[in-house]
Amino acid sequence: MTTLALDAAALESLVAAAVAAPSIHNSQPWRFRLRPESSVLEVRAARERALPETDPAGRALHISVGAAVLNLRVAARHLGWAPEVRLLPDPSDPDLLAGVRLDTPAAVRLPGGEALYEAIWHRHSIRTPFTGEPVPPAVLDELVVAARAEDALLELPGREETNRILQLTSEAERRNTTERGQRAESRNWVHGGDLLPYGIPTRALGPQDRDARLPMRDFTALRPVGHGVSATFEAEPRIAVLVTGRDERADWLRAGLALEHVLLAATVHGVRASLLHQAMEWPYLRWATREPHHGPGHVQMLIRLGYGPEGAPVPRLAVRDVLETAAEEPPPIRGGRS
Repeated sequence: MTTLALDAAALESLVAAAVAAPSIHNSQPWRFRLRPESSVLEVRAARERALPETDPAGRALHISVGAAVLNLRVAARHLGWAPEVRLLPDPSDPDLLAGVRLDTPAAVRLPGGEALYEAIWHRHSIRTPFTGEPVPPAVLDELVVAARAEDALLELPGREETNRILQLTSEAERRNTTERGQRAESRNWVHGGDLLPYGIPTRALGPQDRDARLPMRDFTALRPVGHGVSATFEAEPRIAVLVTGRDERADWLRAGLALEHVLLAATVHGVRASLLHQAMEWPYLRWATREPHHGPGHVQMLIRLGYGPEGAPVPRLAVRDVLETAAEEPPPIRGGRS
């Protein structure tokens, strides 16, 4: 059997892939700690980068961390391991969200695994208009399968249901830009360049839809002028709805795994995505986004899919800033905000 070394280079590769995951407001609310005695790489919550106004229950934080765990798992398989992922492995340690055991070489390469790994470095959230070209049914089917592999559902609503969901998202966007606490918190995560390792640079904000059909998020809360930039977005956006059967912490983590699996699978096919999270931040609007005819379920994310440019990455924390040894205290983040 091949022996794999979990050395410094491998560890850096794993964490670099993990931190490429999407996170709410690009907050990157994760830390990683290696337990050498058990070959477990722990994934922990970084509460100092939580969003108490936007995400008081920590649901979006868990989804963000779940996305990082998916990337870590894909990277581990790329390096030759058969990773074993445990969610919430220690009830006495609420900040320990996942553990990934890396002590078993993979017997075989999983089909499509290398394509998913390459997609990690090309997946970027796109907030600009798409071309309007429809995503082929075969590709959408593959995205549904990707979500199902992580114990989640990806629903593809028709035109009428899509319009209803977008109306709810518009209402949530209005509330986000007028409610004082959330407006201030959102603005606090916007910065003017790439000097800060997290948050949202202004170059990544994107325009607003001049026809007001598609409620793109305005992080600066300056609507209706849309910080001076508007554009015409696609007339019939393809919205996908990510749903879990329950709504507990483990389900939020699974939603993050499913979200990133879907986004990577989309990237493999050249499909771009942006996340419409606004309605998820208001409990009654989030509940209203569910399709009652599909049975019980909890909506975790709305995903806009389409074709357009790949886009540019936003800043990411360096591996040294998120990777701890078991004996270390969490490292300070230079230039950070609370």
